[in-house]
Amino acid sequence: MRQRLAGLSLLAALLVALGMLFAPTAQAADNGITGTLKTPDGKPVAGVVVTVTSTDGFNQQATSGADGVFLVAIPKGGTYTVTLDEKTLPAGVTLASAAEASRQINVLSGTKRILFNLGADGQTDAGTEDGGGGGAGQIAQLVVDGLLLGIMIALGAVGLNLIFGTTGLTNFSHGELLTLGAFTAIVINELGVNIVFAAPIAVVISAFLWGWGQNRILWRPLRRRRTGLIPAMVVTIGLAITLRYTILLFFKGGPRTYEQFAGQAGIEIGPVSVTPKALILAGISIVLLGATVLWLQRSRIGKATRAVSDNPALASATGIDVERVISVVWTLGAGLAAFAGIYLGMTQNVQWNMGQRLLLIMFAAVTLGGLGTVYGALVGSIVVGLFIQLSTLVIPTEMKTVGALFLMIVILLVRPQGILGRRERVG
Repeated sequence: MRQRLAGLSLLAALLVALGMLFAPTAQAADNGITGTLKTPDGKPVAGVVVTVTSTDGFNQQATSGADGVFLVAIPKGGTYTVTLDEKTLPAGVTLASAAEASRQINVLSGTKRILFNLGADGQTDAGTEDGGGGGAGQIAQLVVDGLLLGIMIALGAVGLNLIFGTTGLTNFSHGELLTLGAFTAIVINELGVNIVFAAPIAVVISAFLWGWGQNRILWRPLRRRRTGLIPAMVVTIGLAITLRYTILLFFKGGPRTYEQFAGQAGIEIGPVSVTPKALILAGISIVLLGATVLWLQRSRIGKATRAVSDNPALASATGIDVERVISVVWTLGAGLAAFAGIYLGMTQNVQWNMGQRLLLIMFAAVTLGGLGTVYGALVGSIVVGLFIQLSTLVIPTEMKTVGALFLMIVILLVRPQGILGRRERVG
């Protein structure tokens, strides 16, 4: 008991210390309107003034930075008018028409992205990321975006599925493992370490501190006390809320970005535009996911993990150290989740509730693919990622997550065990 209390105190003290050292001095709103201004050849446009107003008196300006990115924090969701000051555009850069410089958009929650596609010939258009149809080029772009999103979801979903398979635990705090990984990288990055090196360091720290350490201090004692799965699930909910608002307390609510690669011009591949960092991160993710699958299929501890997932009691009776397997799974799951958080933070931004926003999507992916199966988590993640992006052709962007959850319900009505799940006899 004394060792457990000391471990908990150490974990809490470390989180508090990191937050006090590196929390920003000013708090920004969790909602915002952002965008990237760039010419058709991918060059960012700096120094352009964008004004956001609303009928209740809100009026805030932002100027695009060297990377072409602007961000206006807003106090709450609602209808806002976004106006681009054409007088601040550099010589030779124009909009399609003056009427397109000011438009109304609706923000439900979170950060809304608005697109101003600039050009020198006045033949470009402007718009937001709302649904409403699209041509072959837009469909191709959404397919690529969906695949990239699915790969990122898979990083978190595989760990979530492995933990469920070996322990039976429905972990509602798994989303916070993504957030902790992203903020661990932020802390290391702000110490002056380039994100290229800060990211792997953060993954290793997260794997052992938030994965192995969490299991050692909290979950192993609860298993030894034979805590039921329902009480354990309630514990995960409480842990998620505690971690989420502790991060909010010390790191504040505004979006954060890594100091390197915060803004990158997209490269054009046919009708598709994608940033180099997104391609590199997706490639690394594929390597990590492939290594995880090979580890499960070929390594001794991987085979033991599959045995524990199938039947923990029988695995223990054959001499497999079940607790060791579970510790390895927690470490691996936290490491993959940490990299998913860094992936999300580098392609969007780092926020205190980023893991919470992705949690239901990860649950949808593992349920859709089949609970307890790694291949199911991979397939389910890709399907969910594609459906989320392609659904914006017919529904507003803010509702795309709802579409993914609806798809999960429909497929489970037809195939209750999921796409790759196995039927089980009850009774």
